[in-house]
Amino acid sequence: MNNTQNTISEGLTPQQEASVPHKRRVRYSGKYPKKFSEKYKELNPEKYGDQIKHVIAKGNTPAGMHIPIMVKEILEVLDIKPGEQGFDGTLGYGGHTKAMLEQLQGQGHLYSGDVDSIEEAKTEARLRKEGFGEDIWTPRLMNFCEIDQLAQEVGGFDFVLADLGVSSMQIDNPERGFTYKADGPLDLRLDSQSGISAAQRLKELDRDELTGMLIENSDEPYAEEIARQICNDLKRGIKIETTVALHEEIIKALQKVKIPKEDRDMAIKKSSARVFQALRIDVNHEFEVLYEFMEKLPDALRDGGRAAILTFHSGEDRIVKKAFQALKRAGVYSDIATEVIRPSKEECYNNSRAHSTKLRWAKK
Repeated sequence: MNNTQNTISEGLTPQQEASVPHKRRVRYSGKYPKKFSEKYKELNPEKYGDQIKHVIAKGNTPAGMHIPIMVKEILEVLDIKPGEQGFDGTLGYGGHTKAMLEQLQGQGHLYSGDVDSIEEAKTEARLRKEGFGEDIWTPRLMNFCEIDQLAQEVGGFDFVLADLGVSSMQIDNPERGFTYKADGPLDLRLDSQSGISAAQRLKELDRDELTGMLIENSDEPYAEEIARQICNDLKRGIKIETTVALHEEIIKALQKVKIPKEDRDMAIKKSSARVFQALRIDVNHEFEVLYEFMEKLPDALRDGGRAAILTFHSGEDRIVKKAFQALKRAGVYSDIATEVIRPSKEECYNNSRAHSTKLRWAKK
């Protein structure tokens, strides 16, 4: 089944899908397709159950999929009861949304928001196919900081979840530019239809601004060296418009730093991850959005409402922790997490992307 046919058949009933004419898969010059847009298994991973199990058993995330993190702990914190109304602020692949819908047992309603129009449409089709209809679930193309507008429209929430991590589908697709491990445009936008790309953002920053951004958004220890390299090369007319080009800038910068030879490869790997993270946070205004969400959250919760937030780096966690503590002192929240909740060793082993996760909660 080719990509066009995949798009057509998404959301159809089994009977309708059976009527779609079968088309042979495109033949490739080698053993496997090279372009991500042609990788039928990555684009439709749920159709290859045995291979999915094999990949997950090895502790990896199948390409094109996202394994939800800390589902058990989130459900314990939110204590969802049938008949309640909730909001999943970050739909993604839909794993958390599905788990919460199952807790509702067909009673109540769940709203799910996401800014990524590409993945939102795929996830809606997938979950509709699994039987979650409009009577129980409503997806919205929206930023989770717009929770106040939705709450005003529907009457507030008994439970709210915000998973601040980037979905694996976004990371795996080189066309989105989220990783240095594959060549693609240096984009990094969660919503590809708005804002400017990371490549354009780099052209706007001077050396001091870029240094400050790398320190603030990712605690990059070689921020000054990397910023100097990037800004000097841009002034010389060297284009930094792809993920590989940015990665090469980081390599050049760290080659000028005194790092033991045996540690250099790991230092480059970690700095590359931090630089991409810092740029992603910047182009998507993630800290500003989180501050806004934390400010609006209490008014969106009904009395007794519970909120759970998953963070993936120290900057996010500090914002959530301080907001919860301040509002607890002010009497807005009746209870909050006194200690951060971390994923189990077993989950970290089965899903390497869970390692940095922190869960905090609050009750109104």
